[in-house]
Amino acid sequence: MDGLVFRRVEKKYLLNKKQKEAFLRDINKYIEEDEFFESKICNIYFDNIHNDLIANSLEKPPFKAKLRLRSYEVPSMDDYVFLEVKNKYKGIVGKRRIKIRLKDFYDYLKKGIMESSQIMKEIDYYFKYYDLKPYIFVAYDRLSYRGKDDANLRITIDSNLRSRKDDLRLELGNEGEKYFDEEVFIMEIKVLDAMPLWLTNILSKNKIYTTSFSKVGNIYRKVEEMEKC
Repeated sequence: MDGLVFRRVEKKYLLNKKQKEAFLRDINKYIEEDEFFESKICNIYFDNIHNDLIANSLEKPPFKAKLRLRSYEVPSMDDYVFLEVKNKYKGIVGKRRIKIRLKDFYDYLKKGIMESSQIMKEIDYYFKYYDLKPYIFVAYDRLSYRGKDDANLRITIDSNLRSRKDDLRLELGNEGEKYFDEEVFIMEIKVLDAMPLWLTNILSKNKIYTTSFSKVGNIYRKVEEMEKC
């Protein structure tokens, strides 16, 4: 069971098609396609019956955390997926995750027992302390880039944001209800420290500004509003 730890600054932006095309054209000489350039990101987010993790996150506290199971494309039961705890403290994002076979994760959900590692102990604590269950499936189509001269610079552009509240298993496909009525792109820029000057200039030129948009948080709001109707 492999463990990975990330720590970085992440900025989010909402783009229309024209902005996306102009931005990619302007940064073309600075970036290259990532190893997994095109993918369909599939996530199962976990919460308890009171939705404590998601509701707390929407209050924008200094510290917040979320738990999810992620795959790149629709997996089979024997494929590896990523079990992640992602937290944010005063703008700095940390992500700790393990690589695990999908069938082994389902076995963990049933029995509550997993091979020990420091990251798994942390994840297991969240599951048991908050009594976490699968809450919602969220998927999107992703393009991934990295800096030519700085591999720590990562840019992702997500489209076709969709979700479902039933069939909360990754192997059951990536279909879901679309969140946006029109074509909107969600861009994330990830850096270890400060953003390079050329990038801030290109963002400014194309009138692309930061937003606090959270995929699962905004879907949660929309689902809650619909359920009240």
